[in-house]
Amino acid sequence: MFLNLGLIILTGVVFGLGAVLLVKFGNPGNYGFCAACQLRDIAGALGIHQIATLQYARPEILGWVLGAFGIARFKGEFVTRGGSNPLVRFVLGIMMMLGALAFLGCPLRAILRLSAGDLNGLTALAGFASGIGVGIYFLKNGYNLGRAKAYQGASTGLGYLAVIAALILLVAVSVNAAFLNFSAKGPGSMHAPIIISLILGLASGILAQRARMCLSGGVRDFMLVRDTYLLKIYGVMFLVALVSNLYFGFFKLGFADQPLAHTMHIWNFLGLFLVGIAATLAGGCPLRQLIMASEGNTDALACVIGMLVGAGIAHGMNAAGAGGVGLAVNGQIAVGIGIVMTCGIGLIFREKIITVSKGA
Repeated sequence: MFLNLGLIILTGVVFGLGAVLLVKFGNPGNYGFCAACQLRDIAGALGIHQIATLQYARPEILGWVLGAFGIARFKGEFVTRGGSNPLVRFVLGIMMMLGALAFLGCPLRAILRLSAGDLNGLTALAGFASGIGVGIYFLKNGYNLGRAKAYQGASTGLGYLAVIAALILLVAVSVNAAFLNFSAKGPGSMHAPIIISLILGLASGILAQRARMCLSGGVRDFMLVRDTYLLKIYGVMFLVALVSNLYFGFFKLGFADQPLAHTMHIWNFLGLFLVGIAATLAGGCPLRQLIMASEGNTDALACVIGMLVGAGIAHGMNAAGAGGVGLAVNGQIAVGIGIVMTCGIGLIFREKIITVSKGA
């Protein structure tokens, strides 16, 4: 019990304080950690989208992958496994990114934005919880993508793809490699020094792996069995980030004029509503997918690749939210289609329940 409590507190402190310190050292406002937005920046750095202001291979995300991989190997928890409908998980990753970029943040960033006084986080988190409720409905009605299996032989090397990619990107961003894009202005040009981002990414990646950190899993567990273990981590993170934002003068209460945010409430709600459904059906929020990919789960890697592609789709079709502006019609249509498609996946991938009458 005491070990669990210590892990809860330490993980919450590192994520909460670390996120604010990243802003203090150069990241955009309320943008210390965000699985979706920072993957979007990585997608820009790789040329998956062409928005010049959103291109930087964020070391925070690379640190999550490397830290989680290292501790998983040390603890004997790294196992190359997959085969549980990776194509469907790829599509769910696209859906998660479309929903997150409509709001301008993953569920993790919604809490961090709220800790800095951005009340748009409340609207989004309400949508996220509602989406998880819909996802639970599908789970209770037989939704199942099948069981992942451990790979054998040479195919075990597939489990290392995430960490290899992270190492290559880390070296590349450190030396300003020519094959990466780097923003000269805008949010992509704003970042903490690489060493600070990497250290905080490594530390939080290690703790996220040990704590099995996942906000969609935490809300799901509370709704199903009233288990609050995972939610406690986010509670500590919120409190630590709140105090840190107040200390550094970053706290600003209200809906309007928040950094990298908009006030189209219905689309903030529906954006994370889509993320909530997709995350429940995929078995984890964007952060959790990154951690599982680092542990050798190729199905989670497919979901992460889907998120990168989703960033390209969102920005290629003007379907992402814009700070201070909102979500264009293309984005509203994309979110609507995404909700329909994700619910369709929940309905289609149900195990058939065979009932036998007493007279049979």
